[in-house]
Amino acid sequence: MASAKNGGIARTQLRGGFKRTMMGLRCVVMLLVLLTALPVRADITDGNNEHMKREHSLTKPYQGVGTSPSSQWDFWGSTLVTSQYVRLTPDERSKQGSIWNTVPCFLKDWEMHVQFRVHGSGKKNLHGDGIALWYTKDRLRPGPIFGNQDHFVGLAVFLDTFRNDQHGMDRSFPYISAMVNNGSQPYDHSKDGRPSELGGCSADIRNKDHDTYLAIRYSKGRLTVMIDVDDKNEWKECIDVAGVRMPTGYYFGASAATGDLADDHDIISMKMYQLMVEHTPEEDSQDWTKIEPSVSLLKSPKDNIDDPTGNFRSTPLTGWKVFLLLLCALLGIVVCAVVGAVVFQKRQERNKRFY
Repeated sequence: MASAKNGGIARTQLRGGFKRTMMGLRCVVMLLVLLTALPVRADITDGNNEHMKREHSLTKPYQGVGTSPSSQWDFWGSTLVTSQYVRLTPDERSKQGSIWNTVPCFLKDWEMHVQFRVHGSGKKNLHGDGIALWYTKDRLRPGPIFGNQDHFVGLAVFLDTFRNDQHGMDRSFPYISAMVNNGSQPYDHSKDGRPSELGGCSADIRNKDHDTYLAIRYSKGRLTVMIDVDDKNEWKECIDVAGVRMPTGYYFGASAATGDLADDHDIISMKMYQLMVEHTPEEDSQDWTKIEPSVSLLKSPKDNIDDPTGNFRSTPLTGWKVFLLLLCALLGIVVCAVVGAVVFQKRQERNKRFY
């Protein structure tokens, strides 16, 4: 009787310990799940005005916009400046317009928040062409790439609303993509820029009755593009590429174009923030104005044609992807713990039978 009683107590203690272990593991799993579900706004500046650089920002009522020598922003083409928005193109065919910061940016780490609107009378697939956001060596150079020059030097983020490549049906439009250029590459409109893009994502940005935003972040050689277009007040990752080298002393701008199809392309604001980032002495001593725009990748941009996601597979894992990997690893540990506990319990029960 004593042996049976002691065996029952041992089994009860074992089950109790097993249950407590499982409850602890469940808590850890739930914590990781909650962390993965958190919005990624923490990776983006909170918009602290202390770090907003007004000489590179465009805000209502758009003071400092014009053609005078003291103006910080200059515009061209069909651009119309009102008290509520800067309309790069009206909803009319064959229009081009742009607006450019006249002050070169010498920040090594920065983040640009753009509030914009794309709207018009065109129905599904009957609108175009889109907006481009620029950080380039030259400014006010009209051309065929969303109202700006081809073979540019610097960075471009394209908000393309019209599909030109009828063979590329693996992605939906509007589509957001990024390109870094040293002046040697053309932008291939016929393929919607696929041969030269760094990555991208589809985003429903047209005819929204709420505010739409895009953030471009460049810091420590990493380019990140985030969007907030679903009225959820949270950023969603669109592009994340490491190994990007961008110089200082370039200009910010925005341009848009229409063709046979049209839209109103409006810029509501462009807010520039300085990121407080420490650099090594070697980085600080380097002449950043002499850096040539480039991207260090394990594969060529043209290989994106075979990658339906539009993102480079060589991009390091960050943010929620890391949490996802941790979650999978923890689940594996939980499974091993459960199996081990069951095996141990059965072995204990088998040993009791010999008493």
